[in-house]
Amino acid sequence: MPAARSDRLDALRGAAIVWMAAFHFGFDLNHFGWIRQDIYRDPVWTWQRTCIVSLFLFCAGGGQAFAVLAGQGAGRFWKRWGQVAACALLVSAGSWFMFPNSWISFGVLHGIAAMLLLLRLGLSRLPNAALLALAALAIAAPRLVQLAAFDTRWTNWVGLVTHKPITEDYVPVLPWLGVMLVGFVATRARPQLWAGRAPRPLAVLGRWSLSFYMVHQPVLIGVLMALQLLR
Repeated sequence: MPAARSDRLDALRGAAIVWMAAFHFGFDLNHFGWIRQDIYRDPVWTWQRTCIVSLFLFCAGGGQAFAVLAGQGAGRFWKRWGQVAACALLVSAGSWFMFPNSWISFGVLHGIAAMLLLLRLGLSRLPNAALLALAALAIAAPRLVQLAAFDTRWTNWVGLVTHKPITEDYVPVLPWLGVMLVGFVATRARPQLWAGRAPRPLAVLGRWSLSFYMVHQPVLIGVLMALQLLR
């Protein structure tokens, strides 16, 4: 039976975490006025965000493929899913405190929680060819279909919006489910791609990615606020 995880996949997730922290540090510097950047529209920043989120979802799909191949039980899945969902709620609460007009109602953790349910409770049973076709449809869908009915906070999680909602983070099921499915298929079809050693610090960081995600912004913001008081 294959191992339930891979050092190389964890290291890729760890690299995404490091990139994300650097991105958020730039965001925080801009928020506090230390630099002046158009974070929301400048391609230098928007493409970085796209790449970071893609790495996270690809790794999440790969991790679920390893879990399925290893025969991971429902209890362990639901425990981890509960942690992700709880952290998503904390992110919403914290973002409402800092950004009451653009708080996060469906960010990356919300998206991962929803997509994991779709993947493990049904889609993982489909053959790889069908999953790749669904991935292509998921990625294309928001470009082909936009409906005003999906523009509310209660429905924009689907992704078929007519305009991006005003929020600090937005990772809807469509198109991002497609990226998770690609990671799942690539790993289920070729788990040996992830065999071998990887940089230990990144692998360890990747295994603790959720914890790091939850603490890094409070730490960065706290440090910058303290420095501002000292200026």
